[in-house]
Amino acid sequence: MEYQEIIIFIMEMLGTVAFAASGAMVGVGRGMDIFGVCVLGVVTSVGGGMTRDIILGITPPGVFQNPIYAAVATITSCIVFGVLYIKKELLEGHFRETYDKAMLVMDSIGLGIFTVVGVNTGIRQGYLGNAFLLVFLGTITGVGGGLLRDMMAGVPPYIFVRHIYACASIVGSISCVHIYRNFGAIEAMVVSSAVVILIRYLAAHYHWNLPKLDEKKRPGA
Repeated sequence: MEYQEIIIFIMEMLGTVAFAASGAMVGVGRGMDIFGVCVLGVVTSVGGGMTRDIILGITPPGVFQNPIYAAVATITSCIVFGVLYIKKELLEGHFRETYDKAMLVMDSIGLGIFTVVGVNTGIRQGYLGNAFLLVFLGTITGVGGGLLRDMMAGVPPYIFVRHIYACASIVGSISCVHIYRNFGAIEAMVVSSAVVILIRYLAAHYHWNLPKLDEKKRPGA
């Protein structure tokens, strides 16, 4: 395995762990049992990648060709469930703030890594010249798992209501395409994933949100 493939694999593993943890934390917060928590963790980790592979015509999707991703996501979800089951106080009181920060960190890392993995997958399939497709692939890989997670958990999709999320993935995808064309794959993936994480952090810290109608101004309100 070449060093470039090793770095990409390590990034994929980090993203898998991060997204699995965020999915498991949502499942615990919704009162699911350990099976539900694991399902949510796995779906969050691989959902976006499965959607991307189907769009690219990669069948069966990568998660079924190499089960290590689902296995790592399951193990991570079980660990998160076990920790929160034993330390229930982490979900209450002043610990809740720590929980929310951990959720933000895990979700941001996963979003950044899987955004650039999505772009890189499209490039490796021969679509370097199609920037629109690459940006779409990066975005759907980054946000797809979280969207499925929230739908299955019965909560408003995170990408539609919380700070700058999908937009951060779009910016990271555009950055990844241009840096890849000028400098190479590793530089593009490292820098662009950092860009996504930075945007997410700044959006959360400064409460950046896209414009939306106030409740009183909505039709029918």
